[in-house]
Amino acid sequence: MNLSRVTSLLIRGRRVYRTAGLVCGEPIRDAAVLLKNSYSVSAARDRTALLHRNHGEPSQVVQLESLVLAQMGPESVLVKMLAAPINPSDLNMIQGTYAILPELPAVGGNEGVGQVMEVGDKVKTLKVGDWVIPRDAGIGTWRTAAVLKADDLVTLPKDIPVLSAATLGVNPCTAFRMLTDFEELKPGDTVIQNAANSGVGQAVIQIAAAKGIQTINVVRDRPDLQQLSDRLTALGATHVITEETLRRPEMKELFKSCPRPKLALNGVGGKSATELLRHLQSGGSMVTYGGMAKQPVTVPVVSLTAKCLTRQLILYDYLYDWKHDLYYIGHLLANFLSLFILCECTFYICLQN
Repeated sequence: MNLSRVTSLLIRGRRVYRTAGLVCGEPIRDAAVLLKNSYSVSAARDRTALLHRNHGEPSQVVQLESLVLAQMGPESVLVKMLAAPINPSDLNMIQGTYAILPELPAVGGNEGVGQVMEVGDKVKTLKVGDWVIPRDAGIGTWRTAAVLKADDLVTLPKDIPVLSAATLGVNPCTAFRMLTDFEELKPGDTVIQNAANSGVGQAVIQIAAAKGIQTINVVRDRPDLQQLSDRLTALGATHVITEETLRRPEMKELFKSCPRPKLALNGVGGKSATELLRHLQSGGSMVTYGGMAKQPVTVPVVSLTAKCLTRQLILYDYLYDWKHDLYYIGHLLANFLSLFILCECTFYICLQN
């Protein structure tokens, strides 16, 4: 997919950040491009947005347009966007292939961080100057400013890096919940995951390392494999292996140094997911949160019988349900941010373009 046109639209008036190893104009598969708004506070009424009126390739359907801001209501807030990422799921929504699709026309972008510039008379939960992130997908963050309902936003502390704040809402929180909600993992336990160099995968590595949990991280073979392996190891990965290694007998040697996984995290699907299941310990769980291979997840009979697989979970509806529980969201973010600050996690290694 050619993103050069989308990127050129996004960088007008903005500073673009990208994750290490990602070149603008190449497919976004493993990470996100981060867009930081450099406008002054006085520009909060700027109405520029990246809009698509039809589904299709982002390079063909996304347009930079000036929108009329909605009227401020008693329960609404004016938000100036500070930074927003381009994630693979954002592109899938524009293409019309994602599980959740907003009504058209729609502003792109599902996560990002903004600053409250004005509040309605009845707003009690937010104040001018607060940093906020969307509570749910589809709000449209690829814009300079928006008038939004206060209930659709969640506050964040302002003492964390703006780029980290912009990417907390989806990948790291997904990783945190997958590691805490489905198996009672203890220090020394093992988790296996594919798509280990994705945004979720890097978050899983760091959160697991902070909790003393070992990780087996599966990535696709590539010319710079050693460089990628070193980077993931620096984040806290216990083992980094390729999809090919996952299918080889030497996996038996790996399990001499760590127990078989209690939890498998699948963001790919197809044969990769089947191999994750094959290496799970008896009674373990696999959670599916993505399907980059666009192939079905096949569960071998042996995993349902001899291994007594307890759960094969699809995350979409589960995550949708909890995002509407404001108390839980606050509790989740409080716990997650404590871990984030304590362990100095870096969920995106960003380079300035």
